[in-house]
Amino acid sequence: RTRNGSDTHHTRTGMLLLRKPSADQVERFLAGQRHLDFTYRDVGATATAPPTGYTVDHTRRVLGSGPALFDAACEALRGWRQFQLSWLEIQPKSTPLAVGESIAIIARTAGLWWLNACRVVYVVDENLPGLRRFGFAYGTLPAHAGTGEERFLVELDREGNVWYDILAFSRPWHPLARVGYFLMRRYQKRFGGASALAVQNAASPSGPETSELPG
Repeated sequence: RTRNGSDTHHTRTGMLLLRKPSADQVERFLAGQRHLDFTYRDVGATATAPPTGYTVDHTRRVLGSGPALFDAACEALRGWRQFQLSWLEIQPKSTPLAVGESIAIIARTAGLWWLNACRVVYVVDENLPGLRRFGFAYGTLPAHAGTGEERFLVELDREGNVWYDILAFSRPWHPLARVGYFLMRRYQKRFGGASALAVQNAASPSGPETSELPG
């Protein structure tokens, strides 16, 4: 239900499209989502421990070393570069990385386009003794194939290693996602590695090419 108590079942339709949505379509889509509640109770749980009853995915990869790489990886997250894949993107790309901002995740699946709405839950920007961390988490809004939360971090540890870390908990939300859950899980499992390579490529141009999942 919305914050004013009205029914929201209509907000879970219109996500599956035959063509890639235009910028105007994305804006109209987000306009209908920005003031709706998250679809799960444990908002912010990726900062502590994922709740029970969800599938948990955790990806942790070393990107390289040094403060310069860390700073570049932070900029990659600010620019949503982990979503710069042939089958996945964020719109609008100019959305600032700030609490309360809503974004559309556009995924190409089996020749169709899915619009999914999320909102930034929290932002991490820490400079601790022996550890620097930057990142954010977003949570799902009603027009999303799944329900849950995902956190993205880059870290610079005491030894100078730069890490990319994703933690997510989710379960299907849209009826079609329940029916095709095996396909949803296929994409979720591949996203961790593909997004790590996308950030590595963005932060270090000499890095390897991104490995992507066909649409």
